[in-house]
Amino acid sequence: MDLILWRHAEAEEGDQGDPDMERRLTARGHKHAARMAAWLTQRLPSKLTLVASPARRTVQTAEALRLDFKTDARLAPGASVDDILETVRWPGRKGLTIVVGHQPTLGLVVARLVGGRDLDWPMRKGGLWWLADRERGGAEQVIVRAVIAPDLL
Repeated sequence: MDLILWRHAEAEEGDQGDPDMERRLTARGHKHAARMAAWLTQRLPSKLTLVASPARRTVQTAEALRLDFKTDARLAPGASVDDILETVRWPGRKGLTIVVGHQPTLGLVVARLVGGRDLDWPMRKGGLWWLADRERGGAEQVIVRAVIAPDLL
């Protein structure tokens, strides 16, 4: 299984009365989402699963790929590592799955899968980690295929 964990791009700061789920991408956030989508599009297989948190900023980030996707409430802000892994059926699912989600959860997922511990790993806004699992010598391994931030594109 390949798993891309994509943090939503830069979003507007929420005002005290505004719901967090309604925060939109900034102009810079749209630009970064488009850059990352262009980079991904050159590398993605024709068949994949794309799922996003229902928060507006993650939906807008996912829309930059111009592919069909679903939202899943289990990926909303405050989701747990287990919520993410169960949603994507890691590592049992075949093919590529892209999750567009939030910090700190995505960083925690990366830390568990790559480092074997639940640590608070940072992830840049609009950035992604591309991971893959494989079996070698009877042992499961997690391979880091790419780590990229949109300002590097």
